[in-house]
Amino acid sequence: MNVVVCVLTAASMAALGVALEVALNISYKNNGFKVPQQNAVTFVSQQFLLSFIPTLFVIPVAFLWREIDWMVRWYQPYVVLSRGRAMAEESLLLDFADIALGTFFTLFRAAKYKHRIVFWSALTAASTYSFQPLAGSIFQIRQLPETTYSSVTSVRNVSLVQDVAQLNDFVAAAGFAEAAVAHNLTDPPFVMRGWATAEFNFPTISGVNGSMNVNTTGVQTNVTCRNPSTTQLNAASTPFVLTATSPEGCSSTVSFDASTVSQQYGVAPVQCDGGQTNITFQPVMFWFFHLNSTNQPEAKGVFCTPVIDVFSVAASANLNNGSLVSVNKLSGYTLANNVTGPPLNKRAYNGVLFAFASSDDSSNNNTSVDPFIRARAQTVRSGVSGAIFRLATQQAGGLQATFDLPNGFLDLTIRVYTQHLSIAAKSIYFVTASSELPSALTQYLPRLWIDPLPGHALAIMLFLVGFLGMFIHILGRRARRNLILCAPPGSIAAVMALTSRSGFGELLLPYDDEKTLEQKLGGLRYRLDSRTGAIVADDSGMGTPDGVKGRDEAMISLLGKSHEPELELPQHARDRASGISLHENSSQYALQAAAGYPPWVAKDAA
Repeated sequence: MNVVVCVLTAASMAALGVALEVALNISYKNNGFKVPQQNAVTFVSQQFLLSFIPTLFVIPVAFLWREIDWMVRWYQPYVVLSRGRAMAEESLLLDFADIALGTFFTLFRAAKYKHRIVFWSALTAASTYSFQPLAGSIFQIRQLPETTYSSVTSVRNVSLVQDVAQLNDFVAAAGFAEAAVAHNLTDPPFVMRGWATAEFNFPTISGVNGSMNVNTTGVQTNVTCRNPSTTQLNAASTPFVLTATSPEGCSSTVSFDASTVSQQYGVAPVQCDGGQTNITFQPVMFWFFHLNSTNQPEAKGVFCTPVIDVFSVAASANLNNGSLVSVNKLSGYTLANNVTGPPLNKRAYNGVLFAFASSDDSSNNNTSVDPFIRARAQTVRSGVSGAIFRLATQQAGGLQATFDLPNGFLDLTIRVYTQHLSIAAKSIYFVTASSELPSALTQYLPRLWIDPLPGHALAIMLFLVGFLGMFIHILGRRARRNLILCAPPGSIAAVMALTSRSGFGELLLPYDDEKTLEQKLGGLRYRLDSRTGAIVADDSGMGTPDGVKGRDEAMISLLGKSHEPELELPQHARDRASGISLHENSSQYALQAAAGYPPWVAKDAA
């Protein structure tokens, strides 16, 4: 076995381990490696490529290392024979290179005979079986955030729209609230849980998940809804009269005819001493009525006092649909405008009652004569309260369960009314205006990520197997330095060339099993002939007689064969040739061979 191949393979494994550790460090610092958004190879999946390609780097070195280990195991019996006086079980009967034995079971046999180099070589070779599963799991494609900083164009600015009296924006908001209840919709773009932010343009990026973070302006709406402190339903007269008082002492009275409709709802203005007289900005009371299962009338009321405020905010919006992900306050809004300043002065529209379209306004008797505006006002008024009532019927347990809960209608009113006013705020508190705003674009892009756990494990295994294995096989080469083989063992013919003239082969028969072979060969010791490299019996342990060299040395080392073929062998030699196994005869013959010419051959015959 060429030690250069071993050193080069070990160096390659150590280099791969170091390179993988460097790649892991770069992957950690840079949050992975950039890859195309679409798979460039269309006929195979990314998963296949990520698991297959890394194995191409580790399979060659793993294959070479197992071949090197196999050569070590293959030569081990001959290394033992080269030392002389080798027992049969750890030389002739030992086959570390047996395919059926394999690398794993070699560990136990090497430990049994204390063949340390074979043991550690097999251990490093067995470790290479972990390379493939580790290499196939180190790469992942992850959708990781990547942020770039630039500016975007804001298309809205804080200001009260001029056509607010047309009520178109309130009708649209009420319609969305109804649709959201009916179809379980989320908030529209630039609206989120009471927040409405100025709109801005998104960059045109198709097929990418991410968000845009912009410092912009936001209007926050708080509906401030509470249950009444007292509620009284007078069902003794027609129409029914519902009177309720808020925790602040404000009151509201509603009359309705319950003779024809068993389920009713609506919204009414709230009168407060010294409070707002314009119903457009007054608190409101949502009321709900039904006849229960025993035909008894039940009524509920919810008082709400909307308030608004304007802030400079950091808004994050989804790139795909424009929905707000988060809104965080930065500071109060200080620029002059007609929402926080005159004439509105932060007064919030209640969004359901309007002085310019309602005869309920005690401060203005000149109501609008436009029938379309009146119709829109009625649509908003009934739409919002109707959405709350419908949502109550969709709750677990139905409408009656909502009436029975102390905060049943309160929670539902907060949800629907907040959405209605937030959507309306996006339209009525912002006007068209263009400005540049700083922004941070966060995109979720595919990144090639090296998983640290299998990555570090593979790097350590590569480095240790290469580094330690190189010293193990250098020591193995030193153990083989006295090994004399004219040709490496391999084929059946090669094995016969090493053993056919060794004498002990005549003790063996083709149908001998392992136990029989061990019994026949166990009485002798074995070695490699120092001149020919043949495997010979060394039962005496005396080595080659002094003064015997050359052809005589080779002939003496052979058992059961005369160096004079024309002479007839004695009976016990013919018995050996016929397959009769006698340990005492073979031992005796080994002693005779070691002492010189056999006694039955005349010396002058040479």
